[in-house]
Amino acid sequence: MSLMKRISLIFRSKANTALDRAEDPRETLDYSYQRQLDLLNKVRRGVADVATSRKRVELQLKQLEGQADKLSGQAQKAIDVGREDLAREALTRKSGLATQINDLQTQHAALQAEEEKLVLAQQRLQAKVEAFRTKKETIKATYSAAEAQTRINEAMSGIGEEMGDVGMAIQRAEDKTANMQARAGAIDELLASGALEDVTAIGGGDDISRELDALSSVSDVESELAALKARKGPDALESGASGEILSAEENRRTEGNNA
Repeated sequence: MSLMKRISLIFRSKANTALDRAEDPRETLDYSYQRQLDLLNKVRRGVADVATSRKRVELQLKQLEGQADKLSGQAQKAIDVGREDLAREALTRKSGLATQINDLQTQHAALQAEEEKLVLAQQRLQAKVEAFRTKKETIKATYSAAEAQTRINEAMSGIGEEMGDVGMAIQRAEDKTANMQARAGAIDELLASGALEDVTAIGGGDDISRELDALSSVSDVESELAALKARKGPDALESGASGEILSAEENRRTEGNNA
């Protein structure tokens, strides 16, 4: 196969595929039905034209037959009055009319036969068009039902184009959520183990400094607690007396201010 033939074949195949995707069987059926209606209308106009021609020939026949009858009457009158010459002229003219009448009768018979054929063809074509219309509507209804069922099945199974996009969006959201959860868990573990420093913590420093600060704080608390216990006995009495003295002094000051 030559290169041009291959290119032509590829182009036709792609064009056929594109047309097949764009084609809607319902629109194609409606278009075919419209074409058949147009053909039926042409046949009807043909029948009307033939009938009109036949009717025109019938009118001409009646006129010629009327003229022939008139000439026959004139010939008879001419014989009655002894004018044989006039009778001969009338009969000569009648003979010419007879030839025209025979031709018109032949045309009339042909037109009548043609009209009958066209009427029969019109009836047959109309029956086919009606049958096609019924079949067309049935196919369209079946196609619409199948299309709706397909869309429902695609939506339920998630294989449709729109549902596929929704499914992909949900999958991406789930993947991102899982990734963020894993990242948060890893950071928590690193902070708990001390492998990762919390820059927002007060005091800062490394893990050794934080442990030393904690031990120093515990030691200071224990020392202060021991000192408080040692001062509990005598200091408690002194504290009480000092408190009474301070209370009396404050009362005197209060009274002096009121006075």
